[in-house]
Amino acid sequence: MRVVFAGTPDFAAAALRAILGAGHAVPLVLTQPDRPAGRGMALQAGPVKRLALEHGLAVHQPLSLKAEEARQPVRDAAADVMVVAAYGLILPQAVLDLPRLGCINIHASLLPRWRGAAPIQRALLAGDRETGITIMQMDAGLDTGPMLLARALPIAPDDTAQTLHDKLAALGAELIVQALDGLERGSLVPRPQPVAGVTYAAKLDKAEAHLDWRKPAQDIARAVRAFNPFPGAYTRLGDTTIKVWAARAESDGGGAPGTVLEVSPAGIRVACGQGTLRLEMLQKPGGKRLAAGEFLRGFALAPGSRFDLPA
Repeated sequence: MRVVFAGTPDFAAAALRAILGAGHAVPLVLTQPDRPAGRGMALQAGPVKRLALEHGLAVHQPLSLKAEEARQPVRDAAADVMVVAAYGLILPQAVLDLPRLGCINIHASLLPRWRGAAPIQRALLAGDRETGITIMQMDAGLDTGPMLLARALPIAPDDTAQTLHDKLAALGAELIVQALDGLERGSLVPRPQPVAGVTYAAKLDKAEAHLDWRKPAQDIARAVRAFNPFPGAYTRLGDTTIKVWAARAESDGGGAPGTVLEVSPAGIRVACGQGTLRLEMLQKPGGKRLAAGEFLRGFALAPGSRFDLPA
């Protein structure tokens, strides 16, 4: 089929690679405008654009699709279907109506749970035991369209947002090829999303990554995993911000929340609202991520020190 593809980050690039590998024609790729990045803040193309250019595909990077002139390349592509994955722009109804078979979305959750911008991180923060991929027919709502395919994926106890992202990207790439085959054969039957169980995955706020030691250790450990790699969970000791990249909840307790109870190469044990948290990988400003033992060789920390509490 003729597939217009809309996406920007690595998650979407995995799907585009699979679509091309399955032999579908991609007359047009929509992706976000290049963004400044790196120390020099030079404009850099996203993963989807880089992949598209490697394959000689036409690329369109509008700031918005509200204007008719911005939509014209999509119209000219005469696509059978548009596949959308982590694109970053809202598609107006005029765009949804252009492809013969409409627009389908690769969403990183089992809808209707975690509609919205950050389903991977929200699933980790909530302690969900599974997540998955839903391929849905897009409508004007926020991830509200009928479902075409879905497959569950267990969340491992040590999954971070990065590892779970990578698993879901691979699963999404697999399912979108199945969905396109089903659409081509006319064998897919859209199913309305259940009314019950709707939750919303709000966009991440960097302030959320400030660890609140008053919470149970298990919740804080989830936050460390959910905010790895972005924006990185952090705490403060005086004026120093310390990022926490790996931590393990323990059941024993004692001490005011945020108090350092033990300092050893095995980790820095910190009192929480319930239980304790053993910090196993940390990073000081301007430094590298280091295991606790290495971190302590360059950062003086003693039992009785106390990390701050968010306001």
